[in-house]
Amino acid sequence: MNRLRNATSPYLLQHADNPVDWYEWGPEAFEAARERDVPLLISVGYSACHWCHVMAHESFEDPATAELMNTFFVNIKVDREERPDVDAVYMSATQAMIQQGGWPMTVFATPGGDPFYCGTYFPRPQFQRLLVAVHQTWTDDRDSVLKQGAKVVEVLNAGTALPKGPAPTAETLELAVQHLGSAFDGVNGGFGGAPKFPPSMALEFLLRYGEREMSGATLERMARGGLYDQLGGGFARYSVDAEWVVPHFEKMLYDNALLLRVYSHWWAVTGDPLARRVALETADWLLRELRTPEGGFASALDADSEGEEGRFYVWTPEQLTEVLGPEDGAWAAELFEVTGTFEHGSSVLQLLADPGDRARYDRVRQALLAARELRVRPGRDDKVVAAWNGLAIAALAETGLLFDRPDLIDAATAAARLLDEVHWRDGRLVRTSRDGRAGHNAGVLEDYADLAEGLLALFGVSGEPRWYELAGALLEVVLEHFADGEGGFYDTADDAERLFQRPQDPTDNATPSGQFAAAGALLTYSALTGSPRHREAALAALATVSVLARGHARFAGWGLAVAVAAQAGPVEVAIVGDPADPRTRALQRAALLSGVPLVLATGPGAVPLLEGRTPVDGAPAAYVCRNFACRLPVTTPEDLRAELRR
Repeated sequence: MNRLRNATSPYLLQHADNPVDWYEWGPEAFEAARERDVPLLISVGYSACHWCHVMAHESFEDPATAELMNTFFVNIKVDREERPDVDAVYMSATQAMIQQGGWPMTVFATPGGDPFYCGTYFPRPQFQRLLVAVHQTWTDDRDSVLKQGAKVVEVLNAGTALPKGPAPTAETLELAVQHLGSAFDGVNGGFGGAPKFPPSMALEFLLRYGEREMSGATLERMARGGLYDQLGGGFARYSVDAEWVVPHFEKMLYDNALLLRVYSHWWAVTGDPLARRVALETADWLLRELRTPEGGFASALDADSEGEEGRFYVWTPEQLTEVLGPEDGAWAAELFEVTGTFEHGSSVLQLLADPGDRARYDRVRQALLAARELRVRPGRDDKVVAAWNGLAIAALAETGLLFDRPDLIDAATAAARLLDEVHWRDGRLVRTSRDGRAGHNAGVLEDYADLAEGLLALFGVSGEPRWYELAGALLEVVLEHFADGEGGFYDTADDAERLFQRPQDPTDNATPSGQFAAAGALLTYSALTGSPRHREAALAALATVSVLARGHARFAGWGLAVAVAAQAGPVEVAIVGDPADPRTRALQRAALLSGVPLVLATGPGAVPLLEGRTPVDGAPAAYVCRNFACRLPVTTPEDLRAELRR
């Protein structure tokens, strides 16, 4: 009996009709394994994962393979986006056993959950042989299997203390820049070789630090290549090559939220028109493609449609001609590099240079976009993840302010309202919701930290005290339930479900690490409140940055970005005035356009930073402060920019 029909995860629902006797993760599955005296087969993936779909079609939809799975194992299907804690501990085991990881992840474990054999994608013949072999080993050599599982758990739990160094210094930041420079691809931008993932957090650090060459080159090459959707906006998850030409076509909320913020910041410090275009197109894509009816943002769009990866996005010269006619079709083929860069003579569109004829480009782009809308669209995973919506809230609030787009601020506010009303229950955070209904999985560290970051950014723009207050409540849970007692944070709360290992990873992956995200939100909150407790916690959480900066700076980008802000104070800008007043908005924009890492507070005295600050002769005023010591107020954007340049 397949038990996934009542799941809230779109990924699990994709498997609800499999002949496999799937369980969701939970005590029922473990009890069944103990009663039947068989191992667990834990399959972990996510809805936008191409190879997850391939293994599903090859194996999980195949009756013969399903019979082997059902006879020999209790089978658990896990959405890694709903249960990042489960994914994290079994990914550690997979990487320890086979020196690599990925999804789908396939784990064989004892009825108690100890992993004893791990892998990723298996073609059906190999997978069937593996199922039989594991069953035979479990039957004939049980003691060895149990010892293997116990040994794996012992090794993974040994030496798990986080590496710590001194507090990040100016030298730490310079060493990180040098390390990034040693891995920088001077031809194509980015760091290292294929496959290439958008280095969002490292780019945020470089921009805050004032480095323009590596950050600018990478941002331009990503935006001009196939990683970026030249028709509809938005970025794919990664490029399979080093030149950003052919993406892995799924589009994730977290990538686009992080990149939206980075491109907006790039425009703020350079005024580059490409940065402006990409930021606004990405923001529009988020609202058009991922916004849910409840006001939140869906998790992802699939890579596949009609069973083929990238089918929705790629073009042949013949297809261009069919839509545009011979003359415009040939022009578009040359402009968009339609030269057979993908499969079966098709190409991913690139835009390596801006077109000379802008009117013609706009007309062609709109015609192609309209034609593409008639194709079968990729599937959408419409669950709302708290952490990723927090990233989107921060990006949309700041982008809306920078580009005078109140609709983007409104969208950030609607998402924040959904998170407050649906995900925040009895003083704790639920990780996911769908159709306005909260899921049953507890929030993890990144959920609390990224949402707090987003709410504080929204408060700075809107002046609405509700968001500052909720951010404070979230951070109180972080300090009370996630702290490790040594200055760091676990990824799960002290009262969360106990797994064979309590995950604690300080490094960035596709999103900021929970620890560095917490450090950033704590630092911002301390700047708004003057709280020594929050500032000390933020600085202690950055203790791993000094170690990672020397050899692994790409995986500490968010921590380095927070360290830049900490080195700067951070700079505090208190703006006293009605947020709806155009003069107040002009001061807010001037602050963000300075490129200085800063904390923004707006409105009358909702937070300690604003207390005692008053308008000047009835006009909105800005106070530039460090550690609550403020300079004289100014009332014009020009004077504020001058103050921030000091």
